[in-house]
Amino acid sequence: MSNTQISSLLRRLLPLAGLLVLVVFFSIKAPRGPEGENLFLSTENIFNIARQQSAILLIAFGMTLVIISGGIDLSVGSVAAFTGMISALLMIPATKGGLGLTVPVAMTIGVFAGALCGMVNAFLIGILRLPPFIATLGTMGIARGATNIISHGGSVDVTAQGIGWLGEGNFLRLPVPLWIIIIVGLLCYMVLNKTVIGRTIYAVGGNPQAARFAGIDQRKTLFFVYILTSALAGVAAMIDVSRSISAQPGAGMGAELDAIAAVVIGGASLFGGVGSIAGTVIGALVIAVLKNGASLMSVDSFVQQIIVGVLIIAAVAFDQWQKKA
Repeated sequence: MSNTQISSLLRRLLPLAGLLVLVVFFSIKAPRGPEGENLFLSTENIFNIARQQSAILLIAFGMTLVIISGGIDLSVGSVAAFTGMISALLMIPATKGGLGLTVPVAMTIGVFAGALCGMVNAFLIGILRLPPFIATLGTMGIARGATNIISHGGSVDVTAQGIGWLGEGNFLRLPVPLWIIIIVGLLCYMVLNKTVIGRTIYAVGGNPQAARFAGIDQRKTLFFVYILTSALAGVAAMIDVSRSISAQPGAGMGAELDAIAAVVIGGASLFGGVGSIAGTVIGALVIAVLKNGASLMSVDSFVQQIIVGVLIIAAVAFDQWQKKA
């Protein structure tokens, strides 16, 4: 095997090996319930992990495409808060001064608002040629500020009928958020691996100059990935609003960092051109299992943050080493 093939194999296997080690460790060390059952392996705990991580994983799916394209999106957490707040406000009953829209209509508008935020990012990056870091750092502040303005800095409770189903409901005995993750994950996988736009995303991120010489319209590619990412942030926000039965102006704080961590730990390269949906799922599971198992063992949350930070540094260091190899 060539060095490139070995590096690619290590990039795929190391996150999976880390996940298996964590699962085995917590399966042995996690505390037991009143009837001697392993709390970590209980069906209830596994479903809780799925519900709690669904929003981050949805955002991470979009972030995967952005990072593969050679970009970054720091605005997704703020976009999630903005879209969630819009949907909540639209669902306020007419008797209380709102529009009283139904849950599906209000949530659809919220996701559409997310897509519009992504269009702004794409315009700044693809048309005005601003660096993705700067462009999305700016829109992060704008979206967060707009959220606080329309909510007057306070939370909005949602009482619309059926609001809790998306975040807390079950379908065929599985949590609804898990179904959403499966469907969106498969669609993103198909886009990246079975379509022309997927190949252009890898090409633009791997070698922008060669992609330009090949006649690839990089602007269309950037518009696609940034609009999709913000729309998925909107979907994630709908799940969070459904779970909490409210919209919070501080929602989504740090979501962009969690999503980037999942993508990077899953084997994607911050230099672009490398990454996969499967890797992102594994990366997100590594973080979710680590935090969940550590919480069951009463490990301080600050210590958990340190461990996740070390994992991110290790993943990026490995990526740098591969680039130099």
